[in-house]
Amino acid sequence: MKNLKLYTEISQNLELQSLQEVLLFSAFDIERNRLFFASSANIIYTAHLSSFQNGKRKSLLLPSEINQIELEDGDLITAFDYLMEKESLIIGTENGLLLLHNVDDNSTEIVGQVEGGVKCISPSPDGDLLAILTGFGQMLVMTHDWDLLYETAIEEKENYGDGACLDVRELDGKNMYEGSVSWRGDGKYFATISEVSDSSALLKRIKVWERDSGALHSTSDSKVLKGAVLEWMPSGAKIAAVYDGKAENRCPDIVFYERNGLARSSFGIKEAVDATVESLKWNCSSDLLASVVRCEKYDALKVWFFSNNHWYLKHEVRYSRQHGVRFMWDPVKPLQLICWTLGGQITIYNFAWISAVMENSTALVIDDSKILVTPLSLSLMPPPLHLFSLKFPSAVRDLALYSNNSKNRVAAFLSDGSLGVVELPDPDTWEELEDKEFSVEASISETGFGSFVHLSWLDSHILLAVSHYDFTHSNCASHSSMSEDGFSGFCLQEIELVCSEDHVPSLVTGSGWHAKVSCRNYLEGLVIGIAPNPAKKCSAFVQFDGGKVVEYTSMLGLAVTGGSTKHDYMSFSSSCPWMSVSQVSDSGSLKPLLFGLDDIGRLHFEGKVLCNNCSSFSCYSNLADQVITHLILSTKQDFLFVVEISDILHGEMELKYENFVHTGNRRKEENMNFINIWERGSKIVGVLHGDAAAAIIQTTRGNLESICPRKLVLASIVNALIQRRFRDALLLVRRHRIDFNIIVDHCGWQTFLQSASEFVKQENIMETLYKNYITTPCQNGAGDVQTKDFVALDASSKVSSLLLAIRKALEEQVTGSPARELCILTTLARSDRPMLEEALERIKVIREMELLGSSDPRRTSYPSAEEALKHLLWLSDSDAVFEAALGLYDLNLAAIVALNSQRDPKEFLPYLQELECMPSLIMCYNIDLRLHRFEKALTHIVSAGDAYYSDCMNLMIKNPQLFPLGLQMITDPAKKMQVLEAWGDHLSYEKCFEDAATTYLCCSSLENALKAYRACGNWTGVLTVAGLLKLEKDEIMLLAHDLCEELQALGKPAEAAQIALEYCGDVNSGINLLISARNWEEALRVAFMHRQEDLVLAVKNAALDCASTLISEYKEGLEKVGKYLTRYLAVRQRRLLLAAKLRSEERSINDLDDDTVSEASSNFSGMSAYTTGTRKGSAASVTSSVTSKARDMRRQRKRGKIRPGSPDEELALVEHLKGMSLTAGAKHELRSLLVTLVMLGGDEIARKLQLAGENFQLSQMAAVKLAEDTISTDIINEQAHTLEHYSRQMRSELPNLDSFSWRSKLWLDTCRFAPLHGYLACRLGCRCRWPSSSKSELRSFMLAREESVVVNKTQDGFRGRNAEVIVWYNKMICVITSALRMIASEEARNNIDGGGDGPQGALLHRLLSISKLLGKRCLCSLQAKQLLLPEQIAWQMKEMPDK
Repeated sequence: MKNLKLYTEISQNLELQSLQEVLLFSAFDIERNRLFFASSANIIYTAHLSSFQNGKRKSLLLPSEINQIELEDGDLITAFDYLMEKESLIIGTENGLLLLHNVDDNSTEIVGQVEGGVKCISPSPDGDLLAILTGFGQMLVMTHDWDLLYETAIEEKENYGDGACLDVRELDGKNMYEGSVSWRGDGKYFATISEVSDSSALLKRIKVWERDSGALHSTSDSKVLKGAVLEWMPSGAKIAAVYDGKAENRCPDIVFYERNGLARSSFGIKEAVDATVESLKWNCSSDLLASVVRCEKYDALKVWFFSNNHWYLKHEVRYSRQHGVRFMWDPVKPLQLICWTLGGQITIYNFAWISAVMENSTALVIDDSKILVTPLSLSLMPPPLHLFSLKFPSAVRDLALYSNNSKNRVAAFLSDGSLGVVELPDPDTWEELEDKEFSVEASISETGFGSFVHLSWLDSHILLAVSHYDFTHSNCASHSSMSEDGFSGFCLQEIELVCSEDHVPSLVTGSGWHAKVSCRNYLEGLVIGIAPNPAKKCSAFVQFDGGKVVEYTSMLGLAVTGGSTKHDYMSFSSSCPWMSVSQVSDSGSLKPLLFGLDDIGRLHFEGKVLCNNCSSFSCYSNLADQVITHLILSTKQDFLFVVEISDILHGEMELKYENFVHTGNRRKEENMNFINIWERGSKIVGVLHGDAAAAIIQTTRGNLESICPRKLVLASIVNALIQRRFRDALLLVRRHRIDFNIIVDHCGWQTFLQSASEFVKQENIMETLYKNYITTPCQNGAGDVQTKDFVALDASSKVSSLLLAIRKALEEQVTGSPARELCILTTLARSDRPMLEEALERIKVIREMELLGSSDPRRTSYPSAEEALKHLLWLSDSDAVFEAALGLYDLNLAAIVALNSQRDPKEFLPYLQELECMPSLIMCYNIDLRLHRFEKALTHIVSAGDAYYSDCMNLMIKNPQLFPLGLQMITDPAKKMQVLEAWGDHLSYEKCFEDAATTYLCCSSLENALKAYRACGNWTGVLTVAGLLKLEKDEIMLLAHDLCEELQALGKPAEAAQIALEYCGDVNSGINLLISARNWEEALRVAFMHRQEDLVLAVKNAALDCASTLISEYKEGLEKVGKYLTRYLAVRQRRLLLAAKLRSEERSINDLDDDTVSEASSNFSGMSAYTTGTRKGSAASVTSSVTSKARDMRRQRKRGKIRPGSPDEELALVEHLKGMSLTAGAKHELRSLLVTLVMLGGDEIARKLQLAGENFQLSQMAAVKLAEDTISTDIINEQAHTLEHYSRQMRSELPNLDSFSWRSKLWLDTCRFAPLHGYLACRLGCRCRWPSSSKSELRSFMLAREESVVVNKTQDGFRGRNAEVIVWYNKMICVITSALRMIASEEARNNIDGGGDGPQGALLHRLLSISKLLGKRCLCSLQAKQLLLPEQIAWQMKEMPDK
């Protein structure tokens, strides 16, 4: 499904030394890209391929180097080739000389001489051996060092006598043949052609020889083979030769042999009988076979291609016979053909494979003089299969298709230089043209067109062609003239077409066309391609060599003068043989978009490269106006990508498509926008636009495959829904197995409900639903009603609302028919909760009409009951339908359902017969039990009478949810009491003792109520019911003691204390229980109420013990907080360091590729503290699901434990820190204990307790805040992320925190003395730079203490030798000492001396004032530590009391 496109044709002349001189042989130097030619005058011409100029040039002459080979008179060059190992030419002569000629230094060396003259020289592909044929039919094989390996005769008889010479015959080289020795591509074998002895019919055989030994490997059958033309395919599969068919009066055939000498296949060249094949050559990739065929009037250079067991003539170039054309393929470029003539004209043809599928998805495949036409939208028929064909007078070289609406025209440039035009009928009628062939006549033209290189339509009657001027050799039928200025190059020709015959829409019009050149524009440069501009009438884009793009506008199609406009932004960065222009929509406006693919796989777009590994591409449109919406491309790795045009325009390619490179990452593969093409080397040849939504690829074998990418299918469905083409959308969904919900979810199912009427009305939708049994709820619609009418019924169910809408639309807007009824049954059966009973009711009505033999005209609007029932059974589970039939209490209908569902009668008939024998209510009761409809069963059994009361009770006991309904239905009071008591027993069994006790009270079962209250620990209910039972005082006392013990065992000492005090009168036990409950205030109140000092002392001692314990716990907790936080920071820091190291190595923990690591180390172990991954994918880690569940359960149990080095250590530490916070109960007990201690005179220990609790809570909250801040960041600041820093921040927020509401304001200021050292150290660490907020805090702290408090406390403490006061006094001195050391500077002391008011001076003044209040002892201590100057001491001691 491809054509061979000639995209460049460059020709130059080699200036020969004389007019009689002709070129005979050629050779090629791969390394230095040089061409060598040997002439009849024994002259060697050397030309460099780089010398071929692209574009306009003053001279057609090719620069060359000339070397004369000195030979004896009468001696001629008869064989010629290039030896890469020697970097020299090997030359054979008529006299048998073997010459080695070095072109660079123009030196010639005689390396040998053979008898009979040299007939052929053929080096092996690897260059190690050289095969030489002599005029005597001898074959010599020697090394490149001229050592003879073996010599053998290839002829079966001696054809030459002694002294015989090789008859060169004409000097023009027409009868000289090359390639009579042909090597296989790997050099292991070579083939020769030789005549058969004693044969009058000139029979010949092909012999295959082994390289190393020279032994004959195989011999073919004798055939009439033409000349010595022999060519072995480089891949080694076939040996090509020419069969002479004159004896059979037919043209020559090209025959292919295998290595074993057997003929495999053949094909005719389709020329006259007297045509001869001069030469055959394969290209280096073995897919093209070229030949020079000499006909009566011209020589034709033909290029064949093999696919699907058929040989296509893909290109033909005609030369005049006097030119004597020869050719060779480029040894490394498979699509470059080098031709040369005897007169020295050298032409280089560059081909490219282009898709034969046009923009309208029609394939036009060139095969000789035929164009095989296949509309792929009708059928995917790979060539040579086709729908119909167009036959032209000569071989087709290039073609162009014009397709607009129903008008389709094909223009073909033919090898004889003529132009053929044909107009095709409307595509809808093409099926009638199947297997037909239509002859097309060449258009009538007064002037020649020249040699076309590119051809395209500008409009329905205008062609744009690129042709040569002053280029006469490649077309024997017509010549173009040289331009006026004498230059040679390319020109753009506009060709106007007019048809003298009227076109019949249903017929092919292939005659009566007239063509004339209306405009010619000369170009500077080599044209690579042209493409019409779909966004502008009569406009096209012309691409020059190098990628420059110019827009050409026809002067025939526009009122202004024609010309060209350069578009730099559309140009490509390199030449792109494959160019496509698409019309796209950008922000509502249409514009052209150019895509180009160069020969190294780069896809270009507006000066950028979209893809670096593209192998083919095509454009897709899902709109009617052919506006392109998607770009489809395949890569060299055989991946197919579907790219939205909007992504290209908005520059989102790299983000979404990752440069079209598949990294092999399994985690990302499911999200990739590609399809893996299953056959290697497949190419995209075209697309099917619109709802077909398919990309057509052709495999290397020639088969066609259709791929429907999910992205294209979804885009087509959405487009159909936007255009309200519900039927088309439905067909697409079903064909491609897309979730049907897309139809209703596209704009929201509530919106779809409003379109249900149109959905139902569309053509054949009812028939489609019925025939194909559409069962998914999303295929149906609703009538013209409001959405809220459906949503109100079941707002939570989209399915139910949609099916209700469909049902209404069918009933209201569609006339009655069997199909409609089946659709209604479908909506009932496929509801979110299948409405099978309603469906069976409708079937029951149909069945009753059939049984009555009703002549009701509505009978024709319904299907048969059997058909309807089978439809319902197909849609639903047969067991569910059977149970629904039972639920209607219709045994006959149930039996019919059972029979149609293929049940065994032995299974259901006995059961139905048993039901039929029961009373009606009992039958319904049993059916309800079977269907688990217990409410209905209870209703029926209660209605059956008192005889079935026991069954009623058993039903309620087995189904306790029926007790409320039973109480409503049973009217007998005695039976109601029994029901209530049974309900209470059930609640007691379920351990719902509170509800059970209430139920027992309703039925006056007080003993059971007391047991229920006691079981749930409700002692108030127990004692209340005991009062209802009127128990004696001793019984109540005993009951109270038992309850008290039970509550103690249950961990409820407060409630036990209340019973002991109120019912037992045991004050000691009550207070002890209150102390156990830590209800300190209540215990103290009760002790004072009973005026027992021993009880008060017991409360005090317990409170002091509790306070001491709590202080110790808080201090221990403070240490744990520091330890856990230190460990957390260390673990976090190491994790961040490891993550940074992994990032530096470009390896992420979570993105390890399973394909790039070994199985033993494919994942992290999961046991490190610095990883979050678990071991996956390794063979050693594959365990059973049971083991995995057990491991998960163990991890769940150990979640609260901190295991150093475990993956969860970091989170476990944070959770542990959070779990150390004070609970609400602990805060309440702490507040109560502080109040109690103050009441009992323990204010000092209360202060210590409050201080310890505050420090612990503050540190814990600061640690949690620090952990939360660092766990969400990748950077840890060692100065900012410290517990001290966060503690200071938290302390500044203390007044606004509800968490510290348990504290007593009595000790808030006193508690600040303890951390004063650290507080001052952090505030005054930087001299004179502490913030104003800190200064105000510190100043308010220093001024908060009244002087009288300090003086009185100190004097009273020392007078009474109070140890606590002395300790406090010493601590105050230490605090002031530390503070003074912080601010002891000369500047501050000078401020003091001078009465300065600086920030430090003011603070020092206040510290000295407090020291003065503390007495001389404090000042003397400060002086001894050299913290105060003598003058300061003197100033402070003035009028200081001796105390």
